[in-house]
Amino acid sequence: MPRPVIEPFRIKVVEPIKLTTAAARRELLASASYNLFALRAEDVIIDLLTDSGTGAMSAEQWAAVMRGDESYAGAKSYFRLQEVVRELSGMEFVFPTHQGRAAERILCAVVPLAGKLVLSNGLFDTTRANLEVAGATGVDLPRPGALTAHEPFGGDIDLARLDQHLAEHEGRVAFVVMTVTNNTMGGQAVSMANLRAVSERCRRARVPLVLDACRFAENAYRIQRDEPEGRADTLAATARAMFELADVFTMSAKKDAIVNMGGLLGVRDPALAERIKVNLILTEGFPTYGGLAGRDLEAMAQGLQEVLDPAYLEYRYAVARYLAKRMEDDGLVVVQPAAAHAVYIDAGAALPHLSPAELPGQTLACALYLAGGVRSCEIGDFMFGPGEGRRQLVRLAIPRRVYTQSHIDYVGAIAEDVARVRHRLPAMRVVSAPEHLRHFSATLEPTAPFPAFDD
Repeated sequence: MPRPVIEPFRIKVVEPIKLTTAAARRELLASASYNLFALRAEDVIIDLLTDSGTGAMSAEQWAAVMRGDESYAGAKSYFRLQEVVRELSGMEFVFPTHQGRAAERILCAVVPLAGKLVLSNGLFDTTRANLEVAGATGVDLPRPGALTAHEPFGGDIDLARLDQHLAEHEGRVAFVVMTVTNNTMGGQAVSMANLRAVSERCRRARVPLVLDACRFAENAYRIQRDEPEGRADTLAATARAMFELADVFTMSAKKDAIVNMGGLLGVRDPALAERIKVNLILTEGFPTYGGLAGRDLEAMAQGLQEVLDPAYLEYRYAVARYLAKRMEDDGLVVVQPAAAHAVYIDAGAALPHLSPAELPGQTLACALYLAGGVRSCEIGDFMFGPGEGRRQLVRLAIPRRVYTQSHIDYVGAIAEDVARVRHRLPAMRVVSAPEHLRHFSATLEPTAPFPAFDD
């Protein structure tokens, strides 16, 4: 019998979970117009909607909170964070923001983007939206077979297509974004070899390289484990090597800094830093707090150090591998190898009777909630709009240091219940939606009733 996955931490504080019934969940989901973002969190049993800001802070982070310097300007908490981030990334200019999309928005405001292209291995939702609002067009260039090759670095960019776009659109490419790990492509990691190749191309073309680094530690761990020629002596050194290939990084600290709120924007160019500072003061606050409390800065600095613990990262990957294997045993197709932060179900393969236009990912996500109160997130045509050849995924994002092995086993059991009736699940249609980021607030309805689930 295989050894169970052991959490490398002990639990000191607990929070109760309200256990809803199948009948109640049917009414709750209908009241939320079949949009899982519209559910009240208290009506969710296991919340795998996102790993962003949902983690549990450590005893050391809570101790750091008490050291928070709440001075408006020049707080010592900022300088502690600056020291940690400079050591981690090598970036001279470090700006805290209230979260990752604020860092993206500021970057998009200070770099001329009207009529430009931004190339990427996979832009996630807020990144793409900020680019589009600024007048740019985002172009994803994932490697062929990224979601089906079952190789360690499915998050890589397609270098041949990158070369083609850089040549054909010379002078029009504002920058290249490398997302690590590549959330749009099933959370797959990016290899150091691919990052180096992209960096070399960007420098030759005089195009800045931006690292979307919200899950930098999980990516560095994959390199350390699976890419001998890319790894350094320590995990921290491998992470530093990733950052050193980029000119700019944005980060939602709500992921790998293991905090509930915060973001970062780091740059090397002094002139760009000055433009960022002006815009940040206008929209976020003084540059030494960036829309955050001093206690948030302290917790972020501590989390950026804790996240590079190899035992913690191995645990993260082990939990995802375990859940992915459980779902495959139930007959569901999942993206392999499993990412650290989430398990991605191929909803199109699970529900072959539904076309992408019938939103099989949203259907499957709704079924998981109806069956057992498990909240997940569709990543497909509902999130991004129609796209040729796009996989229809459901992401079950695993919060950091929150759920135990029995919680993960429960999710596996609910997935098994859904798998049994997957051929009877109905299509979904959008009733109303905004122009951008529609998945956050759209309303939907099923084209037929969902099957009943037992408690």
